[in-house]
Amino acid sequence: MDDSAQFREAMSRLGAAVTVLTTDGPAGRHGMTASAVCSVTDAPPTLLVCVNRANRSHAAFTRNRTLCVNVLGEHHRALSGRFASAGATDRFEGETWAARKTGAPVLSGAVTAFDCRIGRIEAVGTHSVFFCDVEEVILSCGETTGLIWFGRGFHDLRAPA
Repeated sequence: MDDSAQFREAMSRLGAAVTVLTTDGPAGRHGMTASAVCSVTDAPPTLLVCVNRANRSHAAFTRNRTLCVNVLGEHHRALSGRFASAGATDRFEGETWAARKTGAPVLSGAVTAFDCRIGRIEAVGTHSVFFCDVEEVILSCGETTGLIWFGRGFHDLRAPA
């Protein structure tokens, strides 16, 4: 397939959870908004995370070799925008963050969070595919209304009653 515009349009119709990826370590504290995250296996728990190599946080993820996938709820729309904006100065302000096993920032109030070490990195086209070994899962005790990206916009996702 050589029509990248058609491919991007088709991908806009594939709904995905909105996440903020964070890291901390020798390369510093960085983060970005992402929706290219999925499960690989539960034995051992492993996630696949895709990051564009042109993203300013890419080098930090690669050097730190840690990554936390913070799954956002409907109340995190502004936070998602801040981590997606190239012009944002301090993305971490205004929220409570804690370090867990890997030292990557975990968002207090996230729907769930996966604290990971990056086990393997594969280059594919413009992106790096991180295979992330899950060290710890943090489940929210509060609001669990999800936030998804579909049709180039945010949508709230509520669990059935």
